[in-house]
Amino acid sequence: MYATERHRLLVQRARQDGRVDVADMAAELNVAPETIRRDLGILERQGLVRRVYGGAVMIDRLDFEPGVAQRDQTNAAEKERIAKAALQEVPDRGAILLDAGTTTSRLATLLPADKELIVFTNSLPVATIVAARPNLTLHLLGGRIRGTTLAAVESWTLQALDGLLVDVVFLGTNGFSAEHGFTTPDVAEAAVKQAMVRAGRRRVVLADHSKHGADQLSRFAHLSEVDLLITDSGLTEELEDLEVVRA
Repeated sequence: MYATERHRLLVQRARQDGRVDVADMAAELNVAPETIRRDLGILERQGLVRRVYGGAVMIDRLDFEPGVAQRDQTNAAEKERIAKAALQEVPDRGAILLDAGTTTSRLATLLPADKELIVFTNSLPVATIVAARPNLTLHLLGGRIRGTTLAAVESWTLQALDGLLVDVVFLGTNGFSAEHGFTTPDVAEAAVKQAMVRAGRRRVVLADHSKHGADQLSRFAHLSEVDLLITDSGLTEELEDLEVVRA
């Protein structure tokens, strides 16, 4: 299939289903996922679609945001490697803050039993994991729970974060780029993430390569406001002013 034929099919599928998924389209067309990502990048520059986490949506569907179950199945192997690499950033003792997200949830499952940590989180899945660990002290940040991400947001969450200072903040993101920084579709979650950035002595973002270039509605940090990005080998571009570890 020629590139123009793929582009036409991708636009048709986006109009029909509201979105296209990189992994699904790569399997259907028997091409590499990188080929579909390049195609979607071209279509985005033409103003036909908007790239989002794991694929793209039509321009009139920018409110679309995948749920937790769907996101957890996307790039699962890469997320597991990223979470294992993030263990190097976990202190032997002290306080950490885990943002909502499927990769931060994987990190929560890997937290070692020989470290005495205070763990703060606004994520119900992360809290469920940490609460069962006897060596970890859990503080769940309150607020309105977003059904899409199972994350606490708005004033109660922001009040809890105000004045908090932890050793390391582990953040998730829906998109990142040199031009727009770290972004997420929901304004309320962006505000919480901004507060988390301020609450950390060290700020670490966990994001697989598919988030690169998938800029979203709300920026919560410039690249210079983050100390480290842990991603996978699929990210080939260098990012100035940001240390990057590829798992």
